[in-house]
Amino acid sequence: MVDGTGAPARTADVAVDGGVVVEVGVVSERGRREIDADGALVTPGFVDMHTHYDGQATWDSRLQPSAAHGVTTVVMGNCGVGFAPVRERDRDRLVELMEGVEELPGSVLNEGLPWTWETFEEYLDVLDARRYDVDVAAQVCHAPLRVYVMGQRGADREAATAEDIAEMARLAAAGIEAGALGFSTSRTLNHRSSRGDIAPTKYAEREELVEIARAIGATGRGVLQVVTDFDDHDAEIETMLEMMRASGRPLSLSLGQTTPGAGYRRTLRAIERARDEGLLMTAGVPVRAIGVLIDLEGSVNPWRTTATFRTGADLRDPEVKRRILAEMHELGAVTPTEIKARFVRRFDAIFEMGEHPDYEPATEDSVGARAAREGRAPEDLLYDILLEGPAYQPVQNYFGGNLDAAGEMLSHPYAVPSLSDGGAHVGTVCDVSFPTTLLSHWVRDRTRGPRFELEWAVSRHTRATAAAVGLTDRGLLVPGAKGDLNVIDFERLAATKPTVVADLPAGGRRVMQGAQGYLHTLNSGVEVYADGEPTGELPGRLVRGGRIRSVAAAT
Repeated sequence: MVDGTGAPARTADVAVDGGVVVEVGVVSERGRREIDADGALVTPGFVDMHTHYDGQATWDSRLQPSAAHGVTTVVMGNCGVGFAPVRERDRDRLVELMEGVEELPGSVLNEGLPWTWETFEEYLDVLDARRYDVDVAAQVCHAPLRVYVMGQRGADREAATAEDIAEMARLAAAGIEAGALGFSTSRTLNHRSSRGDIAPTKYAEREELVEIARAIGATGRGVLQVVTDFDDHDAEIETMLEMMRASGRPLSLSLGQTTPGAGYRRTLRAIERARDEGLLMTAGVPVRAIGVLIDLEGSVNPWRTTATFRTGADLRDPEVKRRILAEMHELGAVTPTEIKARFVRRFDAIFEMGEHPDYEPATEDSVGARAAREGRAPEDLLYDILLEGPAYQPVQNYFGGNLDAAGEMLSHPYAVPSLSDGGAHVGTVCDVSFPTTLLSHWVRDRTRGPRFELEWAVSRHTRATAAAVGLTDRGLLVPGAKGDLNVIDFERLAATKPTVVADLPAGGRRVMQGAQGYLHTLNSGVEVYADGEPTGELPGRLVRGGRIRSVAAAT
């Protein structure tokens, strides 16, 4: 058993009763249900603090693919985008924003969202009436809040008046009082609607953010979450510091290696200075590279623009292959100047995905390097690879051709694993397997650099992530903690090859990725997955922030 505290692994029984861990050690009393975990690894359930299940949670009881990777709690409402509060006239605007920012098809959202709410409190009530395979927590999102209060002026990113700010602050605090875990905002140009409009929150002035934070602080609870481009690094950091000073609340900042070099260290140093000031600032960092899947059924399909592909011809026919590749060259889609090839233009950074993907591939295994050794055009080799499954292209956190930068950020004392984006980017990315990668790659398999200790890695995705969002009742296997746990065959633990399935509303497609090695996953002591398959049990509930118990060992 690795209990999440960081203490050494030990052999122990774990007894759960009434959804809570009641005993750890040698438990002599018999249980109504007993699991023989001899030879396995037992951990707390993983807490994923950065997901976007805001829509899916209103129509789906199984928050896959996260649940397949030992996750027992998801926190959604990140990056300032969500679906409440909302007036009827603004529903399409929020759909377009989520479609653009988080790549959730508008057709899926339009069919799936029931829109049985207006206020954020009503949205929470809708979630509270549902049952899930994992626990779900929500945050107040800045973009819908701004549009709700300011209307078109908010969507157009106009400066908020004092009255606007006061009303946003009041509603944000009311959302926290109703059970939201926190408040999130986005300050990045990467976040645009499907029409190309910049997110309403990008240029929100410091006063707006600070006064919202101040109102949240007056509730005595809640966390803050920010993603930013750092257009002016020092000014952005100062805005976040002022938000924390005004509110006294913790703040998490999304951080990755977005350009070559170690620019992220500047932000880590700023976080250290904030901590020296007594401000609880934390970096949420990816476990591996942020990459895209290149797939014939996904959003990034290099052949999609060709006339022959669109006819539905047999792709395994050599003549069809010849025509498609010829048409690609005519279109210029394999050159860096063609926007449709923005993810398919550096063959030295594209890799085949095997049955158990390698998320730290070596350059010599790239499509470009393999094609050169075989005396083939790289697009010819890529074509054959895509017939059998997806290829993978790391985009961020991989500028050195390895995960050293990711490892440096992960190992920082004020950083926690984050940014899985579960429920989002359904056609290009599937990073919900971060917990599986953290244990299998960083603890057990890595050969291209240092590895992490098992106990430390488990604690970072359980106790540390839970604490970062104020969930002090879980992430540990100690008496009094919530009875969420995994039983894992550690030697077999691995993420499997992503596949595309059409199981969303309106027949929408999404990338799904499973895992092997999770023998049992329990939520509140109820087994929800056995050997990766659902048991039919749905003990998961909405987690309201104001009702969270505290566990002494968590503090």
